Amino acid sequence: MRLVVVGGGIVGVAVARLLAREYSDAEVLLIEKEAVLAAHQSAHNSGVVHAGIYYEPGSLKARLCRRGGELLRELCEQQGLAYAACGKVVIARDKREIDALQRLAERASANDVPGLRWLDEAELRAVEPHAAGVAGLHSPTSASVDFAAVTRALAEQFTASGGTIRTSTALSAITPSPGGAALVLASGERVAADRVVVCAGLQADRLARASGEPAEPRIVPFRGEYWRLRPERSELVRGLIYPVPDPSLPFLGVHLTRKVDGEVWVGPNAVLALAREGYRRGTWRARDIAETLAWPGTWRMIARHWRAGLGELHRSASKRAFVEVARHYVPELRPRDLERAPAGVRAQALDRDGTLVDDFALAARGHVLWVRNAPSPGATSALALAEELCSRLQA
Repeated sequence: MRLVVVGGGIVGVAVARLLAREYSDAEVLLIEKEAVLAAHQSAHNSGVVHAGIYYEPGSLKARLCRRGGELLRELCEQQGLAYAACGKVVIARDKREIDALQRLAERASANDVPGLRWLDEAELRAVEPHAAGVAGLHSPTSASVDFAAVTRALAEQFTASGGTIRTSTALSAITPSPGGAALVLASGERVAADRVVVCAGLQADRLARASGEPAEPRIVPFRGEYWRLRPERSELVRGLIYPVPDPSLPFLGVHLTRKVDGEVWVGPNAVLALAREGYRRGTWRARDIAETLAWPGTWRMIARHWRAGLGELHRSASKRAFVEVARHYVPELRPRDLERAPAGVRAQALDRDGTLVDDFALAARGHVLWVRNAPSPGATSALALAEELCSRLQA
């Protein structure tokens, strides 16, 4: 039996590793279009291990984030990977945000987030001495890791279990075949498989459409830009400092993140990207722009969230405006304290009606399982998401 996983990000590699362990008598193949693993979202993120605070109780995100975080911590301990349990505070800036923070606390409790603690103003300052706010929600188990390093460790375990990795191997389509599926590579080669799991991230919708799958949801890329504190100012942030999120958006807003290497990043914003894999400022691709603008859901989303979008664009264009948002939470910050950090591009699924798909979206047809949406906390949830996909593959 041959099992094939498409996609060399952390989710795809986690799936391949689990399949190789559960099907020891099968040939398990991982196909990745880039020359290296974790080339995109898995390496272009802030490295936060989420505890499950934000997600709708009962959703895949809520369930898999909690389970995935536990498995991730255990893996890092076993493999000697850096894991910084620095904790997170979600801050209410003023009394108007107290009700929203309380609702968030109720949701987090429903999701069994461990160790949650409500902080008054004095307690908040004890946890984050340079932070400002009237109250906070403290999650001590939120953490930071290097997800690219985690992906590499999973890949080593996969190959040690007998799995095979083919990098620099682009895929054009997946077609049904008797008792399985055929993967059509860009080179023209066809690879037969009994079962396929597709974790194609930023290219998920394109590969699905080329394979005869529904056009909806469509991936619309959002560019997330970061700044980082100069080393001499990194003491301003001990752990993770987050705002109370806007419940109408799947993005958490500009926050401050102490990474596993000790750097402190500020961001990200969320602006429509001009290229699905455009990490350098000013990078654009005509095809990516055309596909984003041709999708009816894009215009409906813009009509619904244009005010928030203008704010994101302003902060993208102005360092001072970006810093002003962060200063709501750490007032001592000044523009001179920050320097450019790498950017990321988020694969966000968008329905035709303009709804930003909030939960993980998994689909099955024949002998192929598709991951159509796995944004944050996708990396945190990767090991649990692998369990979910493998169980569905067996069913």
